[in-house]
Amino acid sequence: MKKTFFMKLIPPRSTFAHDMTDAEKAIMQEHIFYWKVLIQKGICITFGPVLDPAGVYGVAIVRIDDESQLAAIEANDPSVKHGVNKFESFPMIATFE
Repeated sequence: MKKTFFMKLIPPRSTFAHDMTDAEKAIMQEHIFYWKVLIQKGICITFGPVLDPAGVYGVAIVRIDDESQLAAIEANDPSVKHGVNKFESFPMIATFE
């Protein structure tokens, strides 16, 4: 049975969405492409930025087989590989569609 996880992408600073360097912008373009592929594969249900007044962060909802797949998704995200962002991920108790 598939498991559903809430993934929060935590940027390096609260102003990140507004003051990315050119290098960070390029990495975030890779990040977006990576997540679009996960959507196409049916792994990611949705993803995108959250406009929290305290600072923008990213959210993704994924449906996967197990926690090892979750760890691989996190580790292979280009923004994590390049040391820009990190994830906090939590299992969802139930989902409704």
